[in-house]
Amino acid sequence: MTQAIVVEGLRKKFGSREVLHGLDFAVEPGSVFGVIGPNGAGKTTTMRCLLDIIRPSAGSISVLGQNPRSAGTALRRRIGYLPGELHLENRTTGRRMLEHFAAISGPVEPKHVNELAERLNLDLDRQTRKLSKGNKQKLGLLQAFMHKPELLVLDEPTSGLDPLVQQVFHAMVREAVDDGATVFLSSHVLSEVQQAADAVAILRDGEIVTVSTVEALRTAAARQLRFNSTGTEAHDVGAVLARVPGIANVAVRELKAEGHAAPTVEASATLSGHVQPLVQELARLNLTDLVLEEPDLEEAVLTLYTAQSPLPGQAPGLGQAPGPGQAPGPGQAPGPGQAPENGQVSGRHAEGAHRA
Repeated sequence: MTQAIVVEGLRKKFGSREVLHGLDFAVEPGSVFGVIGPNGAGKTTTMRCLLDIIRPSAGSISVLGQNPRSAGTALRRRIGYLPGELHLENRTTGRRMLEHFAAISGPVEPKHVNELAERLNLDLDRQTRKLSKGNKQKLGLLQAFMHKPELLVLDEPTSGLDPLVQQVFHAMVREAVDDGATVFLSSHVLSEVQQAADAVAILRDGEIVTVSTVEALRTAAARQLRFNSTGTEAHDVGAVLARVPGIANVAVRELKAEGHAAPTVEASATLSGHVQPLVQELARLNLTDLVLEEPDLEEAVLTLYTAQSPLPGQAPGLGQAPGPGQAPGPGQAPGPGQAPENGQVSGRHAEGAHRA
């Protein structure tokens, strides 16, 4: 099956300044592919290159099996696009603006538009200049979804939305994927991508730091471990922890026993990797208390933004998108020409806005 998006060696310069440095990634049809990175990392520039809003300086791009530079309006009609900066015509209503978009994108069922507006709690007959930021964002989402595109490209899609509407958005994404669509979305908030994406690319300074599944990020992220044990010396507890792969920052101390109580050893550490080896080793101890916290994915991603080394527990180069003809490593998303992640684009920009 043709991959929804294939990007190889993508570079983009603005004048003498290069902002994308040879990106390689691929997105499988029917999946959700999230790109996360701080502001200025290159997320929006990448999306605009995919849609031929701006032209790459080097590299190749395939979207839905076609070159977006030469495919023209036929390809754009198969894509739904929500720009990160949504500019709407102020002298019209939401409904009239959607009718204008529908004339460009192709047939749109009025019933479907009304259903989406009801789900998003959006008044389409209100003047757009009177809409709040959140309601303008809802209108942008509606124009991207309304023609049931094969590919959705969504730049910061939940910006300005309250938590309840964010849940509606995630439901809309799941339904679109269930119908065979591909979703390519960006965010600088990990929790947003974590809820929606099958795979995540972490972008930093115009380079992909890692491409991985959310589960692989979770496995690699450090968990905080604390436990108490009786009937064991502190050095024995330390020896048990030393045998666990991924254990670090070990601290062990003996607590003073009160009265005839058995001596207690208190231990803490961080765990990066799988839990099973830890469970097997701790089974040797007489535990009286045990806490293993959920991994902090935000902290793990922040570490990747600043660190040059691979993810904890990964071999060098793991997590980076493999090149054509290379086999992906464990937890890696395939690279171009392999089975990768997701993505979709619906040829439009938003009002005031040029359509892609």
